[in-house]
Amino acid sequence: MKVIGVGMPRTGTWSLKLALEMLGYGPCYHMTEAFGDAGSWPLWIKAAAGERIEWSQIFGRWGSTTDAPGCTFWQQLAAYYPDAKLVLTERDARKWFTSTQETILRPENHKSIGTVDSGMINVIGAVGWSPADPDNHDEAKMLKRFHDHNAAVKAAFGPDRLLVYEVAQGWEPLCRFLGCAVPSQAFPQVNSTEDFRKMVASRQVPPLQS
Repeated sequence: MKVIGVGMPRTGTWSLKLALEMLGYGPCYHMTEAFGDAGSWPLWIKAAAGERIEWSQIFGRWGSTTDAPGCTFWQQLAAYYPDAKLVLTERDARKWFTSTQETILRPENHKSIGTVDSGMINVIGAVGWSPADPDNHDEAKMLKRFHDHNAAVKAAFGPDRLLVYEVAQGWEPLCRFLGCAVPSQAFPQVNSTEDFRKMVASRQVPPLQS
């Protein structure tokens, strides 16, 4: 594990996943991989219950991770992989809240996913991302959660290990932090609200957009 994305979902984590893979830090474990990795669900459930697990049993073949459920366990992962760089993706807090309500915390989307993924749905709920939790639809509580998470990450690490980053900034800050050359390809900008809804409806990876 070389790079750990510690930003909350809906902060550009899918774009960061693709960017890291383009830079050679793949494969990158994202919620989309977690849904298809049923063998890891018992481990995630244990971790969500506060039990100690060997993270290499989940991430052994992965070069990086972004999004939930990994970002929820940022402290454990940072300690388990002490040489990994951390990237905290941020965005405007109110836009973030609106995005969560229209995508990952929209009850209709979870119903569309189907029972085949019920194990991972249970993990999402256990780590605080269940649309059934009324607090997850309370703007004031969600904004506090967002700000508290980001503040805790920033307080725990210095700039030698942590990059505070918005994907709208593109390649330069990320490549400078990781010591990589800037690719000739455009920075991936994906997983808009519309992309997410199409993905849930089709159970396919969202398409790349310019």
